[in-house]
Amino acid sequence: MDKKNKSNLIHISDILNSALGKFRPAQDTWMMRIWDIWEAAVGKPISMNAKPDSFKDGILIVNVSSSTWIHQLTFLEKEMIVNINHHLDQPLVKKIRYKIGKILG
Repeated sequence: MDKKNKSNLIHISDILNSALGKFRPAQDTWMMRIWDIWEAAVGKPISMNAKPDSFKDGILIVNVSSSTWIHQLTFLEKEMIVNINHHLDQPLVKKIRYKIGKILG
């Protein structure tokens, strides 16, 4: 691939944000950035054991690897919300709910 063709590439997140923007509220499409900022916002140990799953009405649902991690994260919830919203540049997350689920990525 030469430089000319490379400059025409579009990042998939730009395409998804554009497409989803037509069907979802603005805050939901803004939350698509959560995947990009997750590790920076919560730290590597947490990001290895907890991943965002869904978001609705200010509530972020997070898949967690074990009940032990759910217990630990409930104590860190306020700090995590502050850090996530800081990295998103908007106060979108009001509450975090945890559930045991697959940790991908």
